[in-house]
Amino acid sequence: MRVGLTGGIASGKSTVATMLEEHGAVIIDGDKLAREVVERGTPGLAAVVEAFGEELLTPEGDLDRPALGKVVFGDEAKRRLLEGIVHPLVFKRYAELEASAPAGALVVHDIPLLAESGRADTFDAVLVVDVPVETQLERLVRDRGMERADAEARIAAQATREQRLAIATHVLDNTGTVEQLRERVREVVAELTGS
Repeated sequence: MRVGLTGGIASGKSTVATMLEEHGAVIIDGDKLAREVVERGTPGLAAVVEAFGEELLTPEGDLDRPALGKVVFGDEAKRRLLEGIVHPLVFKRYAELEASAPAGALVVHDIPLLAESGRADTFDAVLVVDVPVETQLERLVRDRGMERADAEARIAAQATREQRLAIATHVLDNTGTVEQLRERVREVVAELTGS
């Protein structure tokens, strides 16, 4: 079964992915793949440098992700240009990893921008980790040390909460305790696997 997992930044999506993995799901992490496809020496990094300039490289020749983030998160055209480079490379890796998963596995595609991609209907189920925007802001400022304006820009660059909820077949509310979230994950896995 192919499952899409998404949620806004700082919603707790990674925590849910870990819990799903504990239930035997195969997790394919979109963030990790997005980093992989622009590692030093890759065609993806070469394309990003061509589009945005060598000033986005560290002295070692790696992508300076924070610098790139500052360039694209306030500018929709630049963000779309970056997505046009990275997304096709990530989707190719998704397909390769999915093809190598064991038969009968619950394969969970952890995709931060699933609502934005328009690909929700390609999955058997879509899990959305949901929290209010104010909770996202609080977590970004408190846990990641972001300035509030930067946190607001990151949230504004993603789909709205309503857009994510509109694609959900299962909603996982992450405003309670870790145990409440763990129990909800168990319920959803049981529904998906019939166990």
